[in-house]
Amino acid sequence: MQEELKEINDVVKNIAVFIQENEAVKPDFEEYLKTVSGSMHFQAACFNYIFERNLGENLKSIPQLFVENTKKLPASQKKIAEALSHSVSSVFEVKKVLKNGFELYNVINEKLYNVTSLVKMTSFRGVGGGQFVIARIFEYKKSYYLLEISGVLSASRKDDALRFAVAKIIENPELVYNDNPEKLKEIEKDIKKVHKKFLEYFGNDEVVTTNKFADDLIGMFNDYAEGGEKADYTEKVKMPDEFKFFNVSEFNNSYENFLENSLGGFSSHSEEYDVGVIFDEELGMYAIPFYGTFNKIFEAKDFTKVVNYDKCIEYFLTNDKFSANLIKRVAEKHKNFEKVVNAVLGTDLTLDEILQKYKSRYLENKIVSSTTVLYRSKAFSNTLGIIEEQENKPQIEVDHKIGRNDPCPCGSGKKYKKCCGAAVSV
Repeated sequence: MQEELKEINDVVKNIAVFIQENEAVKPDFEEYLKTVSGSMHFQAACFNYIFERNLGENLKSIPQLFVENTKKLPASQKKIAEALSHSVSSVFEVKKVLKNGFELYNVINEKLYNVTSLVKMTSFRGVGGGQFVIARIFEYKKSYYLLEISGVLSASRKDDALRFAVAKIIENPELVYNDNPEKLKEIEKDIKKVHKKFLEYFGNDEVVTTNKFADDLIGMFNDYAEGGEKADYTEKVKMPDEFKFFNVSEFNNSYENFLENSLGGFSSHSEEYDVGVIFDEELGMYAIPFYGTFNKIFEAKDFTKVVNYDKCIEYFLTNDKFSANLIKRVAEKHKNFEKVVNAVLGTDLTLDEILQKYKSRYLENKIVSSTTVLYRSKAFSNTLGIIEEQENKPQIEVDHKIGRNDPCPCGSGKKYKKCCGAAVSV
């Protein structure tokens, strides 16, 4: 065990040297240091860069670049570097402090881990049971190792820990089911069931309206998906006065207010724009701002007449929240897709090349929509007050159907749809 720990530590140290000396990586690392100067210690900056940064057209991880650029690297160190490239940063609750590590509950993927520390446990004095830590772990030879603890929150700050967990889920929804196949099966089952209901309700797998009606439209579908109440939604499908692209300030939320703004929904935004409500049978439901405008670019006789057409195309290609499936969906509807995109970008790329350049993360991983994943996340449910800790919540036995507008039987005083009922919404 000691030899293995030493070899892992040696690989990490060698990668840290690599980013400071390699001719291709060093300039990028130095530029990164300028952006975090004053807000992060050098060691923390190194870890962030090593495990979060991807470089080159193929967006290779730093550990992968280290392997490719290091001659005569032993096979065991190559395997360690490969394992490091799949490390996970998450929010954990400390369940136990062990002799050489911790028993940690991953708040995001709802799984318990026994992790071995790469450094002496004296480095973590003050970290105890009940606290929450922002930590990075990785798996190697069927064992888990603790790379770092970058933040510690007391047990009394559980709400802050959950909020941070939700922020990470929104950024990387796959964290909810990575390394938890049971959770993925649960999500996939939900997607299949709700996709069928979406087609039943709308007669199509996508519908476009304005931001003023999008929240109501989604709510009406949720009512149908949950209770079979098929209300007439036609009055909620309205087109904007003009399809055009522009910056929406609320999309640039800081961590401190992201949750409050997201709960306000699209209707809280002052400007009017179109929103596409789409159900991807593989990845779940999306609410996509400017989806109608994006399509309009390829439908117009003169695409340059669509306001900010170039910025709209760039927005859809470079925004990491929009999947490769979404781009393929639009390309399949419009035969001129490649021609228009290449004209705007000044390139000569095929659809496959466009997807590889801009959406490689989605081609290499199954990334379910954050909308779908969030409502299967206990962290999100607890953050919103939808459900309480299981041990503090009375068991509810209901022998009759509860209406969405009825008082919730848990005794919270809220309507069922705003309380426990919300946990089963899309």
